[in-house]
Amino acid sequence: MSERILQVDALARVEGEGALYVRLKGDEIEKVEFRIFEPPRFFEAFLQGRDAHETPDITSRICGICPIAYIMSASQAVEQAAGVSVTPEIHELRRLIYCGEWIQSHVLHAAMLHAPDFLGLHDAIKIAEVNPDLVKTALRLKKIGNSLMEVVGGRSVHPVNTRVGGFYSAPDKAKIKALLPELEWGIAAAREVAVAFSKFDFPDDEYDYHFVSLKDPDTYAICEGRLASNRGLDIAVSEFNDHFFEEHVARSNALHGRMRDGSAYLVGPLARYANNYAQLTDGAKETAALSGLGEVVRNPFKSILVRMVETQYALEEAARIVRGYDEPRPAFVPVPPKAGEGHGCTEAPRGICYHTYKVDDDGRITHAQIVPPTSQNQPQIEEDLTRVVAANMGMTDADLKWRCEQTIRNYDPCISCATHFLKLTVERV
Repeated sequence: MSERILQVDALARVEGEGALYVRLKGDEIEKVEFRIFEPPRFFEAFLQGRDAHETPDITSRICGICPIAYIMSASQAVEQAAGVSVTPEIHELRRLIYCGEWIQSHVLHAAMLHAPDFLGLHDAIKIAEVNPDLVKTALRLKKIGNSLMEVVGGRSVHPVNTRVGGFYSAPDKAKIKALLPELEWGIAAAREVAVAFSKFDFPDDEYDYHFVSLKDPDTYAICEGRLASNRGLDIAVSEFNDHFFEEHVARSNALHGRMRDGSAYLVGPLARYANNYAQLTDGAKETAALSGLGEVVRNPFKSILVRMVETQYALEEAARIVRGYDEPRPAFVPVPPKAGEGHGCTEAPRGICYHTYKVDDDGRITHAQIVPPTSQNQPQIEEDLTRVVAANMGMTDADLKWRCEQTIRNYDPCISCATHFLKLTVERV
């Protein structure tokens, strides 16, 4: 039987280093591997012996696009270890800066990195040549998210105003209120982009995913809630390791996250949307309907639409918080040194980001575990690739390469922060 080997030795201009290998023999798939060979970064080891109050600033350096996810999850874990809870006002301000991260990250991915796949274009610059208004709208939307992070956090990348217990200082009320006009413009703009993207020609692909996310009865979970799934999971964040585990596989320097029974699961926008649809605003639900989405989306290629629905939700939620904002007094709750173990989990744009720390009597870290969303999604990405390759074996190598790019980029994994995602080498034997 004829053999086809699709091999990607290196991914260019990405946040991390990875590769893809597919070997086909006739109509059979012999191997599909999504390889990550970026050297280990040892953040968990760096934390051992450090003051627990340093964890948000250190872990935020794991990602320049979603530092808030690491700041908030780390802060929650340290606060829980010390037996401290923040005030409702501080929690609302945390939610506001997290909305900024969702907005800037979702728009960057959907409009700049993912949309070209559906338009048959190589990058956002090409989109600007044929539809400059779309790119201008996307850039303005992304700027809204950056502005939220800057006003609340002190700067838009790796904010400096956040800390364990809250914030170093409360943002000025007038500066917060000044964000409202752009937020209100952004709500309508996000709907416009979502509806425009809904006209894309989406591959016909449905899968019965195990959706895992935070869930809260009162709000669309961002930085609160229990861990839940569409298959009956309902646990406290502190029970994460009882139901999930990470394994080291030879083809990847990133750990692979799985359920305790060895099965894959999915975190991120599709999971949040499926588990929390009822908590969306009426406006976000209307945009979902206008985009042709039901209450559950099982086509991974339509994740681009769910991201834009979540963008609108984040804009509406940010506007709500801004309208009711008063400077929290105090801006932080003291967190004194105390021995204990704490757990924190929040919803990064790409999915749940789990942290757990053990702290000694001096307030120093003795054990650290960080589980980012991309490591959790890796097994499911490989399953998606296997399914997509099996359904499209009749494609040319170039077309199959394009489809594999789309499949991986559906997840917006942390190593895919570039438009030219895969450089494909095909060896026919």
